[in-house]
Amino acid sequence: MTLARNLTLAVLVVVALVLQVSVFSHALIEGVVPNFVLLVVVAAGLMQGAQFGAVLGFSAGMLVDLAPPAEHVAGRWALALMLAGYVAGRLRQDVRPTWGTVALTVLACSFVSSSVFALSGVVLRDAAGSVTEMLRVTIWGMGWDLLLAALVVPAVLLLLRRLTPGRVVW
Repeated sequence: MTLARNLTLAVLVVVALVLQVSVFSHALIEGVVPNFVLLVVVAAGLMQGAQFGAVLGFSAGMLVDLAPPAEHVAGRWALALMLAGYVAGRLRQDVRPTWGTVALTVLACSFVSSSVFALSGVVLRDAAGSVTEMLRVTIWGMGWDLLLAALVVPAVLLLLRRLTPGRVVW
């Protein structure tokens, strides 16, 4: 089942990336696009744990870094999504979380990933814009992610639950 799970997640990450950079690039709000890849990483981290979430986040982040129209130093999204996957996986695995805890996890992961991406740009002198602009983009991104989390996260969790029959957490 792990091979099926891993292949399914790889396909989900690629589909999420294609949606993110093609279809939803036209649905900009204040210059911000929804981060579907983040939502897949968060769902996988919630279901499979911190280590799995971090590995998937790093892999998915490298794809985001290399996907056109990338105009930044490669590795920034890999670091950001790796940390988001780790944070999502740290949610207690022995308790069935409510929608509220999942929503807070999505908000926390969105904030962490956006902040790490922005701050790494400042450190690498790859970012353009002020701190106020970065904060505005982070807040709009959190809103997009929370809005779409209601659709994406439960669907990914349901699919992963079917591929991992031994897990009863969700």
